[in-house]
Amino acid sequence: MKYLLLIFGFISASIIAQNKKEQDIQAIKSMCGCYKVGFNFAETFSYSKDSMYKPSKVKHDKGLEWVQLLEDEDDKISLQHLLIVGKFSEPTIVKHWRQDWLFENTDLYNYFADNQWNFVQKSDEDVKGQWTQKVFQVDDSPRYEGSATWVHLDGKSYWENTTSAPLPRREITKRRDYNVTIRSNRHEITADGWIHDQDNDKVIRNQGEEDILLAQEKGYNTYIKVNDEKCKAATDWWKENKEMWQLVRNNWDTIFNQNKNLTLLSKVENKRLYEHLFSLKPDTKDKEIKKIINDFVKK
Repeated sequence: MKYLLLIFGFISASIIAQNKKEQDIQAIKSMCGCYKVGFNFAETFSYSKDSMYKPSKVKHDKGLEWVQLLEDEDDKISLQHLLIVGKFSEPTIVKHWRQDWLFENTDLYNYFADNQWNFVQKSDEDVKGQWTQKVFQVDDSPRYEGSATWVHLDGKSYWENTTSAPLPRREITKRRDYNVTIRSNRHEITADGWIHDQDNDKVIRNQGEEDILLAQEKGYNTYIKVNDEKCKAATDWWKENKEMWQLVRNNWDTIFNQNKNLTLLSKVENKRLYEHLFSLKPDTKDKEIKKIINDFVKK
């Protein structure tokens, strides 16, 4: 009888875990589609001892964003964001960030500082039932990664994690007084879309020293679902350019799969990586793409 109860308990636990995973997958994939997006950031607290310190300006931006499903596997879901800017009659498509979700993933690249990511390997027990969110820059280079459990409770579905990241693009050309953003990210699914809620620390980090907290920031980005037809320009652009960007991702995967620390150069030939890649034509050959990316990997 005890043996039967143990078997029944194991089967029940497996069913519950599978149902939970299916809920997670549904939440992640629900972030796909066409959205009216609001980007909002405000520096909340300053801890600088410099009397001349100036906080970052409050930022409010809006636009349309298409979130394209790239990969849909049992343990991996990949979403590509495409930003639509300019006039509706003459839109410009900007390849935006990408988020990959991996189930019970043990291999992560943790950002340290100054374009350096350290490879770490977690135990299976550490990530049991969790999803890693891997966030990539517009050029598919690494940005930040974190592992946590999706929560479905009281009518809410959300995932939250705290991890280190480079400075955001809105700051990287304007600020030199800190070198790491410690990001607390919360992705919450709502009735009309989803929310990316952030509480960020701006810190000064040096090897072998404690982090120095310079300031804190609130980010609140809203994604309101609209008719997919409004994002047709983005879907058309992606059909034309997706093969080239697949080659870009393949080359990055080769680098990531080496499972060792990674340091990237900020510029090559006085251009950032995204400037090199954004200038390429859709039929660019893999050999050229590989050279551009590898030139940015510090040997």
